[in-house]
Amino acid sequence: MSPSIRAHFQDRRVAGTAITVRVPGMDGSMVHYAVGKARRGDFVVIDRCGDETIATLGGAVAYAAKVAGVAGIIVDGLVTDLGELRQYGVPVWSKGTSAVTVKSLGVGGEFCVPVTCGSVAVKPGDAIVADENGVLVLPVADIEASARRALKMMSDEKLTLKRLDAGEKYPDIMGTSTLIAKAMGAQA
Repeated sequence: MSPSIRAHFQDRRVAGTAITVRVPGMDGSMVHYAVGKARRGDFVVIDRCGDETIATLGGAVAYAAKVAGVAGIIVDGLVTDLGELRQYGVPVWSKGTSAVTVKSLGVGGEFCVPVTCGSVAVKPGDAIVADENGVLVLPVADIEASARRALKMMSDEKLTLKRLDAGEKYPDIMGTSTLIAKAMGAQA
């Protein structure tokens, strides 16, 4: 997702299954509904339809999410009650905070439909992996290949660190010494 979606927690890495909510304007009823329908390990992903003025959730919703076992909440918009969000422990990512909050009006919103969050399409059932560096959305069909690639990258990095400890230079390990030499030779 776009780096405009930022973590409000540090040192937390979580993964879960997306349940999606579209919440336009002042009505936060659909967020309440979504948290009530959430299963343990779900990630509530909220599309605010471009609103960057009104917070769509705060402490009470975060507490309800905690009780439901929600893995995390991502808002393409604003939140409130940061202290309570942190106290209740459900990791939250959003564009920022606001003191102005939605109301329970029961007049709009959609549940478990494709949404856009952080400039990325998110469908119900997509895998969400998130930490303080950002949020990754994986369609179900890509999960296994992406997990294998990530595990290989982690393994390769450990080998790189060992090679550095043994005295090799980073650009030699990564192959960039050769790339730079070729580029410089082409410039001559």
